[in-house]
Amino acid sequence: MSGGERTEQPTPRRKEDARKKGQVARSVEVSSALILLCTFLFLKFCAPWLCMQALAIIQQMFSRAGQVWAEGAVNQLAVSGAMAFALLALPVLGIAFLASVVANMAQVGFLFTPSVVQPKLERINPIEGVKRIFSRKAVVELIKAITKVGIAGYIAYATIRSDFELFPALIEMSLPDAVSALANLACTIVLRIGVFLLALAAADYAFQYMEHQKSLRMTKQEVKEEFRQYEGDPQQKGKRKEIQRKISMQRMMQQVPQADVVVTNPTHYAVALKYEIDKDTAPVVLAKGVDEVAQRIKKIAKENEIIIYEDPLLAQTLYKTVEIGGVIPEHLYEAVANVLSFVYRLRPEYVKQRGMR
Repeated sequence: MSGGERTEQPTPRRKEDARKKGQVARSVEVSSALILLCTFLFLKFCAPWLCMQALAIIQQMFSRAGQVWAEGAVNQLAVSGAMAFALLALPVLGIAFLASVVANMAQVGFLFTPSVVQPKLERINPIEGVKRIFSRKAVVELIKAITKVGIAGYIAYATIRSDFELFPALIEMSLPDAVSALANLACTIVLRIGVFLLALAAADYAFQYMEHQKSLRMTKQEVKEEFRQYEGDPQQKGKRKEIQRKISMQRMMQQVPQADVVVTNPTHYAVALKYEIDKDTAPVVLAKGVDEVAQRIKKIAKENEIIIYEDPLLAQTLYKTVEIGGVIPEHLYEAVANVLSFVYRLRPEYVKQRGMR
């Protein structure tokens, strides 16, 4: 497998960079289906109210017809009527706009990318335009559009055919009943097409998501370059960690001469403790280590005439449960107190140095 093949999954940083550029998984079918269904449901339940309002506007316009012709204010009547119908259409447009916002938020969340709307010369390049027309994505969109129209047409045909006996009966119905029957049939058609479009939108979004993920795939070399760019060279990073570890070790060893006692197990573990009654709430761990580090702690302790106390269980427990610079936990108070008591009996000058009585 060549190193130039995009076989690696996109990193979080690659996804974030693509998102900033407006490259996200999004399906226009989701917006179309949601707008259609929400607008349809709004009209289905609010149609009587909208019709009453429209009828009132028409009646008002006809009632003013004589006055209008007398004054010659036809333009004024036309403008007022247009504004009245525009205000009546605002709720429908508002529902459609809200559905569009919800559809986009559900797919990509809040995303504002000014770079997407900036003019680009390549967009008016005829060669690039021809390439986009015959691209794989364009072919998929064409097939999807043809399939969508075909299935929607079949749904309408099948619905009308199933209720075909309705049409001869319309002759014997009153006008309001006929209009109501046709409206119910139209609602059934629109609802079925809307459900189909919603299912299509779900499938299309899944397809767009897979295509988006595929487009973001990276080569192994790109992954390595990104790691070096944002995380630093692994070798340099390892060297920095080693230097930091040595500095930390050196600081810890410089604390050992200040200890009251070093508790050991005696060969593998060593923990240096210090307790100042006027300063510390409990004994503090100044240094700890295993194997070679433990031997170095004991060596420094001997050079500074610090008592080394052998207690294997206590040494291991202190090493595993207390961090450097931390105080010992309450359940170890008694065990450590016994150690310090032993030390103070052997070295009375510790009591004077710590200000104890």
